[in-house]
Amino acid sequence: MHFEEEQKIIEEIKKYVTENLPLRQLSDEQLEENVKEITERHLTGQYVPVTQKVSIAEQVYSSIRGFGLLDVIIKDETITEVMINGPKHIFIEQNGRLSRLERQFESKERLEDIIQRIVGLAGREVNQANPICDTRLPDGSRVNVVLPPIALCGPTLTIRKFSKTPMTIEKLIQYGSITKEIADQLEVLVRAKYNIFISGGTGSGKTTFLNALSNYIPGDERVITIEDSAELQIVGVQNLVSLETRNANASGAGQITIRDLIKSSLRMRPERIVVGEVRGGEALDMLQAMNTGHDGSLSTGHANSTQDMLSRLETMVLQGAPGLPLEAIRQQIASAVDIIIHLSRLRDKTRKTMEITEVVEYRDGKIVLNPLYRFEESEESSLTKVVGSLRRTKNPLQNDFKLRLAGYRGEI
Repeated sequence: MHFEEEQKIIEEIKKYVTENLPLRQLSDEQLEENVKEITERHLTGQYVPVTQKVSIAEQVYSSIRGFGLLDVIIKDETITEVMINGPKHIFIEQNGRLSRLERQFESKERLEDIIQRIVGLAGREVNQANPICDTRLPDGSRVNVVLPPIALCGPTLTIRKFSKTPMTIEKLIQYGSITKEIADQLEVLVRAKYNIFISGGTGSGKTTFLNALSNYIPGDERVITIEDSAELQIVGVQNLVSLETRNANASGAGQITIRDLIKSSLRMRPERIVVGEVRGGEALDMLQAMNTGHDGSLSTGHANSTQDMLSRLETMVLQGAPGLPLEAIRQQIASAVDIIIHLSRLRDKTRKTMEITEVVEYRDGKIVLNPLYRFEESEESSLTKVVGSLRRTKNPLQNDFKLRLAGYRGEI
C-alpha cells in the first residue's frame, strides 16, 4: 500500500472514530482498543500486512490523543534525532547518519497543532509574538520550536531523543569513548570535588558524558541541577533538586533564566551545582559559584577545542559583565575550573573523547593548561573509519590539593 493510500485510510478511520465514538468518555486504553477494532473492520477484504495494520491503528490513535506521525517516529528507538522543516520535509538521524523520511504531515495546521500540544504539556507557550521555544517531551526528549514568520519553510521542530536508560561510564567504555583506567581516574576527580567542564561541538555527546560523570557524585550530597530543558538523569542521589528555565509569556513577563536559577541555587545550600550548558552571561555566575565553596560543580559548553573553550568562557563572562578587565576574567577562570574534557564528533560520525586537560593557573597574562590525556589516531585509521585511543601524556597532575584533602594518596 502506497503512502497516499495509507493516509487516505487513516483519514477515513479517524473521521469515523471522531463522529461515532464518545471520545470524552473514553480512557486512552479504551480508545486505543476501539481504534484497533475499527481499523481491523475497515481493512477487511484487503490484503494489508500486519505491521502496516498496527501502524495505521497507531497513527489514527496518535492523531486523536497523541502527536500523530511524530509518535510513530519517537517510538523507533534507533532514531536519535528528528528534524522537521515544515510539514513535508522530515529528516532523522539513525546510527549517526542523516536521512530523509518519506512520510509527511497532513498539513501545516496539523503540524502546528502538534507543536502547541508539545509546548503546552511543559507549561510553555509559542506563538507569533514569541516564535522560538525550548521545551521537552513527557519522556524528557529535548525539543526546539521555531514558528513562521521566523522559519521561512514552515513550523520547524527539532527533537533530540531521550535515552530510556541513563548513560553510564560503563557504556562510554563499551562504546570506546574512554578506557576503564581513565574512568577510574575521572571517578577520583569527581569524588574529590574537582570542578569539571565538558566542551565539544554540536552532537559531540556533551550532555551524555555529563550525565555519565554525574553518576559518580556520592549519594549523600545535596545536588542542584540547572538546565534549559531538564534532561539529566542523575541516579543514586536522594537530595536532588532539578531546576528548569522558563520563557517569557506573550506579554514579555515571567522569564526565568539560567542566571536567575544559579543565583537562587546558591541560597539552597548546594554541595554541588550541575549546569546543563552555559552559553551566555550565566558563565560569570557559574565561575563565581565554583570559586565560593561549591567545589565539584559540573557543566558543559560549545567549543572546537580546549583552548577555544577558554576563549568562549571569556566572551560569555563579558556578556554578563561588559566592564570586567580581561585579566580579572582569566584569573577567575583559572581558579574556578580544574579540568576540561573535550569531546568531538569525528569524520566517521563516531563520538570520541579528544582531550582531558588540567587548568593549572593564570601566569603572565595567560591561562596555563596541562594536558593529561590526548586522543591519538593509529595507523589503521582511514578516511571512513577512525581508529585510535586516549593516550596518557607524561605530564603529572599538578594541582593535587583536592586529592590530598579527599584522602587520596595515589597519582593521576
